[in-house]
Amino acid sequence: MTLAAGRIALVVVGTSLGGLTALTALLRALPAAYRLPVVVVQHRATGSDDLAAALQRGCAVPIREVEDRDPLLPGRVYLAPADYHVLVDRGRLCLSTEARVQHARPSIDVLFESAAVAYGEGVLAVVLTGASRDGALGAQVVKARGGALVVQDPATAESRVMPAAALAAAQADLVLPLAEIAGVLRVA
Repeated sequence: MTLAAGRIALVVVGTSLGGLTALTALLRALPAAYRLPVVVVQHRATGSDDLAAALQRGCAVPIREVEDRDPLLPGRVYLAPADYHVLVDRGRLCLSTEARVQHARPSIDVLFESAAVAYGEGVLAVVLTGASRDGALGAQVVKARGGALVVQDPATAESRVMPAAALAAAQADLVLPLAEIAGVLRVA
């Protein structure tokens, strides 16, 4: 199955253990003229290194950490800051320090659920490698609201727990090895 070109307005990505390697590969494969905003939750510790700068090396699409009330602009990658949830409100991003979800802040579930409420069938959610169940409930909400779900094949993930949990919770549109996911994003 392929995703309907032009339907997607927003890409949301969730990852944890092994995420730096996965995100580096995924984001470097996006062209400079990429047309969609991409919002990423990578579980990380407070005070961790500058993830945006690390990911920007070799990536043609601008990458930055979310600031509260940031407008969602096409062709940009927005990273959740350490210890903040990112919520999608139609056309903008908001930060929250509400309680941890699945022991995480930022939480993939919070990102996915808010994106699904704001954009419905215009959301493409991507679940990558990780060692928790965060993202599984959010994946359910994305699918219930008509959005698309792409999950990294657990056999190709550094940690298979997160993609396996997403697959157990929701019917993925595509299950792919990491190397093939960027191709789906390029045509979404």
